[in-house]
Amino acid sequence: MGNLTSGIAVRKPAAVNSSQTLADPRSAAKLAALPDDALLEAVQKQTFRFFWEAAHPVSGLARDRCTAGVAPAPDDELVAIGGSGFGAMALIVGVARGWITRAQGVARLQAMLDVLCRATCYHGAFPHFMNGRTGATIPFGRKDDGGDLVETALLFQGLLCARQYFDAAAPEETRLRTLIDWLWSDVEWDWYTQGRKLLYWHWSPNNGWALDHEIHGWNECLIAYVLAAAAPRYGVAPEVYHRGYASGADFTNGRRYCGIELPLGMPFGGPLFFAHYSFCGLDPRGLRDRYSDYWVQNTAHVHIHAAYCADNPGHFAGYDADCWGLTASDDPDGYAAHDPAHDNGTLSPTAALASLPYEPQAVLKVLRHFLREYGDRIWRDYGFVDAFNPSRGWTAQTHLAIDQGPIVAMIENHRSGLLWKLFMAIPEIRTALRRLGFSFPDR
Repeated sequence: MGNLTSGIAVRKPAAVNSSQTLADPRSAAKLAALPDDALLEAVQKQTFRFFWEAAHPVSGLARDRCTAGVAPAPDDELVAIGGSGFGAMALIVGVARGWITRAQGVARLQAMLDVLCRATCYHGAFPHFMNGRTGATIPFGRKDDGGDLVETALLFQGLLCARQYFDAAAPEETRLRTLIDWLWSDVEWDWYTQGRKLLYWHWSPNNGWALDHEIHGWNECLIAYVLAAAAPRYGVAPEVYHRGYASGADFTNGRRYCGIELPLGMPFGGPLFFAHYSFCGLDPRGLRDRYSDYWVQNTAHVHIHAAYCADNPGHFAGYDADCWGLTASDDPDGYAAHDPAHDNGTLSPTAALASLPYEPQAVLKVLRHFLREYGDRIWRDYGFVDAFNPSRGWTAQTHLAIDQGPIVAMIENHRSGLLWKLFMAIPEIRTALRRLGFSFPDR
């Protein structure tokens, strides 16, 4: 990158200070007694520690996961690209809430960008996993060893919010914005269409398009299509959204589940991260296009999940009106996407907590129930563990970046709307949404 005509130079990454810890975490019992706002502050702050203290020691990029109470191994270099996008959002929240200083947030983002700028990319897109020290790709699977467009989209959702937030004229913040602009303009979204009318998830120089994973149907990938339409150099036409994603399998629904009509998506709506990942940045309040009102869509999805767990047709232990949350997470058999149509009794705290903006009073009851009923078995040093299954007496010992990140981001969106305001103010995003036929209020 030092040879670019823009003259941007990438510095050798400095070691990230991961030894600095935030205030001592509170026990579950103490948390449960706090007033609502203090409780949300404490949950956010302790969850933020995953991205601040457990990040890669050189780049500060987010680890895919860590074990509760166990320091990452010295030779563990693996970081997650999508998780690092959530990490960038968490840094913004950390600065805004005063958990870290603005200078600390900028320095951490600069360390992240220094490695991203020299990392191996695939027509501008990043892999799912990479080495946090060198930027080399770490294959996600046998043929998944190249660009991952959805992970790249989650990364840029966070980086573009950071570009919007760190807007000072100081050299450090100017450089940060310049690096983000360079990476953002370099992603060849149009390459990932194969010249067709939809986006494809993966491409590899070793395996080409062999995975053949089309991105369509209602799922977590709306953010990828919005960013592809917003791209400054290699964008896609609106028909790619309408003829690809929005016309795909499992896009429209209109049926009722648990007495609640669901506009879009698979039966019961699928796992709850569909209502979270794209909407850490996209503000669903009043966001509409020809297909749906996205606030109605996401609140219906959350209500269906809550009603399903309250009804508990599978007779799983623990399920009730104050104990719900089905999404993709670790479970007793490995990792799976959980929803009412694919349920094995595994509850994931992120599923309920990241739904806070959609149903705040119900989610607060779930939060207090988790703390009082399960306590320090599921509340650990970096917030809640990834999942637990009362029917099988199983509790995860892990924290995952893609589950911890939405907790911090969506709680903040409920409390202040900060990330929604930042993302929806980005000029390229506003233009792209209008090109795609969306309407949205000015706030």
